[in-house]
Amino acid sequence: MNEKFPSLTSFSDQKRLEAMKKYEIIKPHILDQKSIRLISKDKNIPIRTIQSWVQKYSLHGLKGLVRKERSDLGKVRIRKEVTDEVERLILANKNVSITSIHRKICHSCKEKKIEKPSYSQIFSVAKSIAPALKKLAHEGKNEYQNSYDMVHRMEASRPNEIWQADHTLLDIVVYNENNMLERPWLTVIMDDYSRAVAGYFLSFQAPSAIQTSLALHQAIWQKRRKEWEICGIPEKFYTDHGSDFTSHHLEQVAVDLKINLVFSTVGVPRGRGKIERFFLTINQLLLQDLPGYIENTSVRNHLTFQKLEDKLNEFIINVYHHRSHGTTKVAPIDRWSQSGFLLNMPESLEDLDLLLLNVAKARKVHADGIYFQGLRYIDTNLAAYVGETVIIRYDPRDLAEIRVFYQDKYLCTAIAPEISDYTVDLKDIVAARNQRRKNLNKELTNNQTLVDSIVLTKQNEREENVEKSKPKKSKLKRYFNE
Repeated sequence: MNEKFPSLTSFSDQKRLEAMKKYEIIKPHILDQKSIRLISKDKNIPIRTIQSWVQKYSLHGLKGLVRKERSDLGKVRIRKEVTDEVERLILANKNVSITSIHRKICHSCKEKKIEKPSYSQIFSVAKSIAPALKKLAHEGKNEYQNSYDMVHRMEASRPNEIWQADHTLLDIVVYNENNMLERPWLTVIMDDYSRAVAGYFLSFQAPSAIQTSLALHQAIWQKRRKEWEICGIPEKFYTDHGSDFTSHHLEQVAVDLKINLVFSTVGVPRGRGKIERFFLTINQLLLQDLPGYIENTSVRNHLTFQKLEDKLNEFIINVYHHRSHGTTKVAPIDRWSQSGFLLNMPESLEDLDLLLLNVAKARKVHADGIYFQGLRYIDTNLAAYVGETVIIRYDPRDLAEIRVFYQDKYLCTAIAPEISDYTVDLKDIVAARNQRRKNLNKELTNNQTLVDSIVLTKQNEREENVEKSKPKKSKLKRYFNE
């Protein structure tokens, strides 16, 4: 016999158990203890069957006793042209019933004078069509890919090997600079290996290259808060095909910093599931408990934009980074910092500013400094450039200082002395300007300057934080004799 058998381990446990039962029956004959005739009589099994088992065992061992499946098992015995027509009707019509198909097939067979299939045969053909093929035919390529294509998940083997970036419209409304309720956008850059957040940018503006650049700037450079350690230049930057991510500016930045840009498949965002899971975590552990969450319509006292940003910052640094991650089973900050890898950093902050701080304005240097957004910026290096036009670059999240460039070369970092002790957001300035306009419209006497308004607001915020940090006095009465 030239029959070939697969290895014994390729068969199921049940089939191997059945083979062992056959062997136990023929075992006395294999050991020369009983004849085939006697075994047949004792077990009430035909002699030819016993002879066949003995022969198969002697040739192929135990696997020879495994029962073979019929090659046509599960196949419907109807003409191929009929089967093809049934499949065509099912794939071409999503909601067609088996009864309707059976009726059409019987009519077609009658015209061709061939044997009609039964209803059960048509039903069997319909059931044998692969679900993936039905999905592709009825719902299109995208739905098919979402359900059946293998997802290519990029997996990093060390920190800063792969960073991911994405945007989301947060499920919360807060007050904007015009004191109107609005949903902000969040741009996040995440380290793939540790799941730690390297940088983020919160804004009312729709995603653009500016938001991405500012988030990447924060991600790469060292943070002001020492407990937020994540920084450095990533080897790969993994994003979708949004216009902000595929901008020429970002491509040039990637080339200069030697970052390999990697884009997810168009229309298939599943490869970025890790960062989307972070957005879900933000929703469940932070936003749901804040006033203004969109599913809680009864709340009236909404947060300001700055309060939301403060809470987001604290959540990322003090909560998310220190929680054990569901997939890695390690806190993101620990997984990032304990890997012992060598950081790759830009040569200087000024070089990074020139690349990524895409917010650039031309300004003239006056004898007393540079004026911008109602603030005055000074630096001793500016004295030699009075009357010259320079380019200033700034981070909208902190206008306490600006970077000054002359003829594409870094000149200095100028500060606004009045607010140098504070972090002043561009939105703070817009809000202060709007408040002054309201006061003037009400014809109130107010000699405060814009800077005075900002400084007063920041001082009040600082005093509030100090008060909150003081230990509360006990309300219990104490007596002299205690």
